[in-house]
Amino acid sequence: MKVLITGGSGYIGRHLSTSLAADGHEVVGLSRRPESAPPQSGVRFVKWDARTAEGAWVSELAGAQGIVNLAGASIGKGRWTRPRMAEILSSRLAATSAIVEAIKRTPADRRVSVLVNASGIDYYGDRGDELVTEESRPGDSFLARVSEQWEAAAREAEPLGLRIVRVRTALVFGRGALAFRLLTLPFRLFAGGPLGDGRQWFTWIHIDDLVGLYRLALEDLQEGGPMNAVAPDIRRQREVAKEIGRVMHRPAIVPAPAPLLRLVLGEQSQLLLHGRRAVPTRAEAAGYRFRFGGLHEALRDTLQAR
Repeated sequence: MKVLITGGSGYIGRHLSTSLAADGHEVVGLSRRPESAPPQSGVRFVKWDARTAEGAWVSELAGAQGIVNLAGASIGKGRWTRPRMAEILSSRLAATSAIVEAIKRTPADRRVSVLVNASGIDYYGDRGDELVTEESRPGDSFLARVSEQWEAAAREAEPLGLRIVRVRTALVFGRGALAFRLLTLPFRLFAGGPLGDGRQWFTWIHIDDLVGLYRLALEDLQEGGPMNAVAPDIRRQREVAKEIGRVMHRPAIVPAPAPLLRLVLGEQSQLLLHGRRAVPTRAEAAGYRFRFGGLHEALRDTLQAR
């Protein structure tokens, strides 16, 4: 199977590319600067412009079986100023629209059969204690609106007869994952504890299982529509803080009050204070077996020294 991956040199893209290449699939990473992309065994990088359906990358689509779209400005880097928030949205919409347009230009008998588009579990917004499945309505936070529009851009390819899978991803646990490093940094400084009142539900997924779900989306012909990329062991944030402290042998008693987080981070504080009790209904219905479905095991694997 030939698979194109936008954002292939990013954290998730590298792990997914490595997994696919190890099984003998042809992997083409699309990058704005392919010459500076870290070399990966079995992965070929091609230059692409995320703003337009032009260039050599478009010809790579012909004859490929699938494309995975991970492109978009990081939500964790830099304060959410108005220009930054505009970039977070526009970078996702522009890249996805370019992909859809390129697919349209590909002869029908040579089009990819599946588009796996990244999205965020923030699609649901802040949902309190409500049990959230893939059928739940979208929320009204900034990231919920971004995710909803991002998915809508991907669904523009549906009339072309593709399977469209939208992977709504929770916070990723993995060695080297930026968000995970930031989450555990206070504990390394002996200043870890609950965020806000700690009652918000905390969704997460181990990188190995995220790769597994992307591969399920690519390879299972029955999969289509939204998929919650979350581990089944969902806890309240204060319980997660205690578990991190237990695994790291650090205290978890220093709270970060919600008003302080809002003052320091502004609207970006929703990354820490919003929660949703989202469950992986689609993945489990498809028979996916989580390698790291339990919080303690996932933390221990991610934090253990290598």
